[in-house]
Amino acid sequence: MSIIGTIFVGLIVGLLARALKPGDDKMGWIMTIFLGIAGSLLASYAGVAMGWYQEGQAAGWIASIVGAVILLFIYGLVRKKA
Repeated sequence: MSIIGTIFVGLIVGLLARALKPGDDKMGWIMTIFLGIAGSLLASYAGVAMGWYQEGQAAGWIASIVGAVILLFIYGLVRKKA
């Protein structure tokens, strides 16, 4: 059940990040899910590094969305160069 929950949360976070970031990000459902999951992992890692979270503690919704938006900006920069 935790894998399905992770996928669902990743989808919600990815959709919110894509809605908040301006521009046309052409990606399908699976990439949106991966974006949300990666955004959550990025936010958790950065939070632990900055001392906001304890080791093993998950990031919150807002931090996960911010992490996903950061990844979208990086994705846009890499896609423009290619």
